[in-house]
Amino acid sequence: VHGQGGFKFQNWAKTYGCSPELYFQPTSVEEIREILDMARQRNKRVKVLGGGHSPSDIACTDDFMIQMGKMNQILKVDKEQQQVTVEGGIFLSDLNVELSKHGLALANLGAVSEVTAAGVIGTGTHNTGIKHGILSTQIVALTLLTASGDLLECSESINMDIFQAARLHLGCLGVVLTVTFQCVPQFSLHEVAFPSTLTEVLDHLDDHLKRSQYFRFLWFPHSENVSVIYQDPTNKPPSSTTSWFWDYAVGYYLLEFLLWISTFVPSLVCWINRCFFWLLFSSRVENIATSYQIFNYECRFKQHVQDWAIPIEKTKEALLELKAALENNPKMVAHYPVEVRFARGDGIWMSPCFQQDSCYMNIIMYRPYGKNVPHLNYWLTYEGIMKKHGGRPHWAKAHSCTQKDFERMYPGFPKFCSIREKLDPTGMFLNAYLEKVFY
Repeated sequence: VHGQGGFKFQNWAKTYGCSPELYFQPTSVEEIREILDMARQRNKRVKVLGGGHSPSDIACTDDFMIQMGKMNQILKVDKEQQQVTVEGGIFLSDLNVELSKHGLALANLGAVSEVTAAGVIGTGTHNTGIKHGILSTQIVALTLLTASGDLLECSESINMDIFQAARLHLGCLGVVLTVTFQCVPQFSLHEVAFPSTLTEVLDHLDDHLKRSQYFRFLWFPHSENVSVIYQDPTNKPPSSTTSWFWDYAVGYYLLEFLLWISTFVPSLVCWINRCFFWLLFSSRVENIATSYQIFNYECRFKQHVQDWAIPIEKTKEALLELKAALENNPKMVAHYPVEVRFARGDGIWMSPCFQQDSCYMNIIMYRPYGKNVPHLNYWLTYEGIMKKHGGRPHWAKAHSCTQKDFERMYPGFPKFCSIREKLDPTGMFLNAYLEKVFY
């Protein structure tokens, strides 16, 4: 097996990058074993790369990098059990299309599908829907190649503890070779977006959660403006009220230009947030399409992102505190939107939703034309509020937490650590990001 030298990796947002000594694109389990053998002999670390979408340095390494894009096949479709087994390197965008040919779908998806099956479970990717867990809860089995070259089959009945850890593996337990998803019959979604206010949504949060299966809302900082989004299964034929002019000419190109101008005049951000709400979000919009087409949406341009999960009962208090922090500090500006989503509690040790129904509060600062924007004060203020309300950070996003924070946040942290040390005693799969987590 041959590794490529001189490869430079950058994540999608171009906020993190690295230059691995050798870059591999294996096509078989045997080739991955050879790479791990070579790493052991040369005392090198190994990082496995999926779609490279994580806005943090979780995939970075100076040693060996394995990109799983050539191990991307669908291995088995069980229509009776409504399950599909795939290789870990398959993109969800490809899986969605193939599942629809079999009349199947994933019950929930994140905003982006240019991510791999092994990657989305590794970082705890989520969407919204209080009856739905993070994507890892849809996993019923997986196979793991460990640092020593052992191949482990894992499920609720086989290697149960390792399965429990590997459903959110952080890329530090081994190489996830195959993943088996529990699917549902193919379905369409009717999406309705309509304007509201922050006060109305927070005062009637329970009603909104009951009214729509996949409910989320977008708050526009420096204002009371909110866009409420309902997504629900439907039998109606596809239809759309979107237009290229408003979605791209205004919502992408004009927005990027104005945000670039605001890097010189920060006070413009408040005006931009209010103006774009009025232009793009102040009227009712409806779309009907296949589920994955509604779940996936444009992330616009490069950005810094933070996303923490807090206990759902803390939603109102935390959001109002963030609003007050922005009002009390006029020099601190926040781009729109603050995206608020919800997820069912689960039993996965490293899940931000471990043992609690959760509210995810996603904040964003765009990087117009790739320009870095001041965001540190906003980030630290937000993190302080999230920590105060029992929050846990999204594993794919940049955060300032350390081992002590995680020991406090996650009751299952010691169990996960013990599995990790057993499967990878020499720390072959660690990197700078993970050392801050475990040491």
